Amino acid sequence: MLAAETLDQVRRMHIRTRRLVDGAFAGEYHSIFKGRGMEFAEVREYLPGDDVRSIDWNVTARVGRPFVKQYVEERELTVMLAIDCSASTSFTSVEQRKTSIASDVAAILAMSAIRNNDKVGLILFTDEVEKFIPPQKGRSRALYLIHELLSFKPRRLGTDVGKAIEFLLRTTHRRSVSFIISDFRAPDYERPLRLAHKRHDLIPISIDDPREI
Repeated sequence: MLAAETLDQVRRMHIRTRRLVDGAFAGEYHSIFKGRGMEFAEVREYLPGDDVRSIDWNVTARVGRPFVKQYVEERELTVMLAIDCSASTSFTSVEQRKTSIASDVAAILAMSAIRNNDKVGLILFTDEVEKFIPPQKGRSRALYLIHELLSFKPRRLGTDVGKAIEFLLRTTHRRSVSFIISDFRAPDYERPLRLAHKRHDLIPISIDDPREI
């Protein structure tokens, strides 16, 4: 594919996904994928109705009046997108190939992550990991990921979901929200899936064609 054609596809996909992200999906991402926990912000004077468990007893003893600790949600997430690019995902009996659907889903998730100031990274795999882009923030990162999705040509035909998950475990040490986008037409990935689920918020997304079901 010519570079100009790829750039035009990136531009059109960016416009389409941005509309979705700014519209119906705008509030969904933040409410579904909350931050990693609560981060201490400040102490303030106790008010009726405050949870007594949040009282800061050291400050209270020092000033002679009850004070409470106040926390804010620690929002920043690391989002990983692992996308199956094997031969089986090129199958289609309908208008869109499974690879196109997977790219659309990944682009929406990437734009949503960037919009919420989260880091996003990408793993493209067949029966081996063919491309890894470490997670970063920023609109340019989302556009780069979309470009890689649209221009990528896999070298191999097979599928090994388990190997992709094991790679995720080796390279992504901080807890992440990780999406595995595949038709899951591969054996022996259940054990790596269970192991990854203990360390990451793992969300499998199955892309199927009606003729295959």
